[in-house]
Amino acid sequence: MTQVATATERLTVGTGAPRGGRTGGNAIDRARKRLFVPFVGPAFLLYTLLFVVPAGYAVWISFNKWAGAGPMEFVGFGNYIRLFSDKLFLQSFGNTLLLLFVVGIAIFVISFGLTLVLRDMAGRKIARSVIFFPHLVNAMIFGVLAGFIFNPGGLVNSLLAVFGVNEPPAWLSHDNLFPLIMVMMTWVTTGYFTTILMAGVDRIPPYYYEDCALAGANAFQRLRYVILPLTWDVFGTCAVLWTISSVKIFEIIWVFGGSTGAGMPPTQTWTTAVYTYVTAFSGESVPAYGAATASAVLSLALVSVLVLLLRRVMKRDAVEF
Repeated sequence: MTQVATATERLTVGTGAPRGGRTGGNAIDRARKRLFVPFVGPAFLLYTLLFVVPAGYAVWISFNKWAGAGPMEFVGFGNYIRLFSDKLFLQSFGNTLLLLFVVGIAIFVISFGLTLVLRDMAGRKIARSVIFFPHLVNAMIFGVLAGFIFNPGGLVNSLLAVFGVNEPPAWLSHDNLFPLIMVMMTWVTTGYFTTILMAGVDRIPPYYYEDCALAGANAFQRLRYVILPLTWDVFGTCAVLWTISSVKIFEIIWVFGGSTGAGMPPTQTWTTAVYTYVTAFSGESVPAYGAATASAVLSLALVSVLVLLLRRVMKRDAVEF
């Protein structure tokens, strides 16, 4: 037995297998590890130079008072304290949350409803293209269109006059402009997420629905036990995409504000993105790059926290089919 053990040990050492039960993997795994740096390294380097370094420098600027030229004055958390005591920033932050949650909920409810309606409808590919079309149109078109449709002598008021409404709401007033933007954002974005959800539903094999029919499952049971579990990962991806994009909403608000004739959107419609731009680049006052960058850093922190929460809340075991 001792000779057999000695021979086995010699054979193991001779084949180059590492001691302690560790294996270096097969040749394919080792080749992949050798190719990791040359393939991923350049992309990681570019990402670091173009995104990580500027983001780190932006955080440093947020701790300084700076007009864009001349020396910086270190103020620590002074810019952040100023933001949380600024009513305009708090209002802008609140508008961002309204877009994130209220518009987001409306988008997903409508998108999922359209997905269920269009799933078995004839010509659903054409319908998918039609509802996706508003997402392709530039936001400037919607701003100009709003100026024509919702002005006092526009199309909407003319149609309301036919039904006897002689005193319609002032659609483009400062108080009504942000709800109008929320409705417009819902209309523009619904088709985009409907297309993604429909793609997730279309990949469900038809025999799942046939089994449900044989088992006598109703529509709600098919929704609960088949459609939702098999498209849950798609819902999670859509939620992350909307969270990231909603915090960056800028152009449609700026264009809608311009449709009122004021040039700059009224403060009632500002989001954190608009607040950051005006604080840094408005040209109507001394630029405050420190405060503007602090606003951007807070937006980044909001997105990071929400994305992590969404990933944790919507994390499910993958269902293979």
